Amino acid sequence: MEKTTEAVGMENGSPLQFCMERKTPIKIPKTKMIQNQLRKHCSCSARSTKKTIVGFFPVLQWLPKYKCKEYIWGDIMSGLVIGIILVPQAIAYSLLAGLKPIYSLYTSFFANIIYFLMGTSQHVSVGIFSLLSLMVGQVVDRELLLAGFDLNDDPQDAINGGGPLNVTAYNVTLGAMSVECGKECYAIGVATALTFMAGVYQVLMGIFRLGFVSIYLSEPVLDGFATGASLTILTAQVKYLIGIKIPRAQGYGILVTTWVNIFQNISQANLCDLITSAVCITVLVTAKELGDRYKHKLKFPPPTELVVIVVATLVSHYGRLNQTYASSVSGAIPTGFISPQAPSVNLMQRVAFDALPLAIVGFAFTISLSEMFAKKYAYTVRANQEMFAIGFCNIIPAFFHCFATSAALAKSLVKASTGCQTQVSSIVSAVVVLLVLLFFAPLFFSLQKCVLACIIIVSLRGALRKFRDIPQRYRLDKTDALVWGVTMLSSALISTEMGLLVGVVFSVLCIVGRTQRPHAALLGQIGNTVFYEDEEEYKNLLPTPKVKIFRFEAPLYYANKDFFLKCLHNRTGLDPAVEIAKRKKAKRKQSLDKGETTSCLVPKCSDFQAIIIDCSSMPFLDTAGVNTLKDTIKDHQELKITVLLACCNPSVVASLERGGHLGNANKDIHTLLFHSIHSAVQFLNDKETAANSVV
Repeated sequence: MEKTTEAVGMENGSPLQFCMERKTPIKIPKTKMIQNQLRKHCSCSARSTKKTIVGFFPVLQWLPKYKCKEYIWGDIMSGLVIGIILVPQAIAYSLLAGLKPIYSLYTSFFANIIYFLMGTSQHVSVGIFSLLSLMVGQVVDRELLLAGFDLNDDPQDAINGGGPLNVTAYNVTLGAMSVECGKECYAIGVATALTFMAGVYQVLMGIFRLGFVSIYLSEPVLDGFATGASLTILTAQVKYLIGIKIPRAQGYGILVTTWVNIFQNISQANLCDLITSAVCITVLVTAKELGDRYKHKLKFPPPTELVVIVVATLVSHYGRLNQTYASSVSGAIPTGFISPQAPSVNLMQRVAFDALPLAIVGFAFTISLSEMFAKKYAYTVRANQEMFAIGFCNIIPAFFHCFATSAALAKSLVKASTGCQTQVSSIVSAVVVLLVLLFFAPLFFSLQKCVLACIIIVSLRGALRKFRDIPQRYRLDKTDALVWGVTMLSSALISTEMGLLVGVVFSVLCIVGRTQRPHAALLGQIGNTVFYEDEEEYKNLLPTPKVKIFRFEAPLYYANKDFFLKCLHNRTGLDPAVEIAKRKKAKRKQSLDKGETTSCLVPKCSDFQAIIIDCSSMPFLDTAGVNTLKDTIKDHQELKITVLLACCNPSVVASLERGGHLGNANKDIHTLLFHSIHSAVQFLNDKETAANSVV
């Protein structure tokens, strides 16, 4: 067991000695540790079974304690509002996913019910999300194209309402399906296979406790990804706004390719769609701005989207805009539910790689929103359970013709602001969607697609407003601003999935870069105190006679050891290797010129006799870092310059011990390591005083 004795000067000049004794780490055999973990997690008893079930279905814990009189009205009101918002958004986001509106309604219905049973957040609204819908749509379009389908958005069968739900127009057979499948059937097959795989990934991440993966999606990365994807979403909706028919771009550079196609076909713009889009965007934006301005006076936000959809549908139906002006409409939306069907195994193999970013993005947005609301309303969420909840929100609905879901910021904010207390509001929202599924869906036959595009574009206001935050983000942290910009541009100009990957990799490289070239400084004493600070940052600091105090603000490891030495040599003005070489050269010259005066060849002595390295900003050392410190001390000792280490944390001390830096049995620990800079300075002063007294 190691003991460290250190003297610290008091204000009256008398020393205070204290003894610190490090604890001996208790080593538990790995086999015993594994046995304890298995006994803890795999034991089967009535109590542990109940705890597991209640943990997996949190509704069993909070629903029996539900305060009906206190919570019910807020939950009903927020559920109704979210349900009313969900219906137009579900129909609109079907354009992004490249699927029929009925599947978006299915998705909204099942996601709300499953999250009610398994979620731990009281305020998050789980359902269709524009970014995930876009990612699903890109995979669906790619697979349709590879299967030989025409990507025409507006087949005549859908316009006339004469085709059945699953049109058998192509002789394509899905692996696990024994029936021939048309374009629409194949599209939803791809979407469900993709969704199922994303859910499996999320559940596996929960089982293996890989939720830490989301920490690499920092706020600048997520914001940049959302903004870049929003530009792609906006671009994809322009063709609906102006009523032109252009092929869907595939691969990388979708944004640029789509705009080129738009300008090449701008002469085919539909005047009816153009006027309708202008009116709808004006109404929606005006209503949103007024709602934001007077939100403190409104008990709940006005259902502007629903009103616009209802009015636009009536105008389109009675004005016969489809027949008269060839305006593209939603087409037939059936009622009821389609019989469940297992996702295709063959398609799962094709989309397995595409499901991974979908799973990570869905979980990252869900857990970040859950933690945000939990912090705001003073309760806790379990990240691992959130992983399971959002995973099963994808796995189970995949059997019912649904596509990927996650928490959505806009709907969650509305949900919290309209009095939501618990996830009972999700059941109310599901009931609203169910009524539309059973009774009202066919009424939206004449709804123009340009109206849906307007709803999607206006919903992107929040993400697009991030451009206004660029100056503030730049002032706060230039690196974060750069990460945001790189992620945004790569998501918009390359692809959404590649943009996310580029953003994460660039963010990690920025962190590595910060540790490779960190700040280093010489320290001076703050007046007559025991504290020392950066001489470049503060004025009126007192220099320590014959001592250089050096601080390196990063871990010392293989990637920055050379930069550490460079900074140390530049700050102290002394490179031991160069100085030793000069002295050896001078010594050889003296031996050759015996009897002659060669004082001019002797290098000038340094103006300091000791270096104190402040290790307070070094969280760890690797083998290269330990060797660098050993070599630094050894090189300076040849020049009779003492090197001491101060403020080392236990991790650094342990690394030095393992590297043999402290001598046999740590015998040199009292003359090399100090718990504060001032104690190291006192040690040097006492040593010099003792040496002078001997002389």
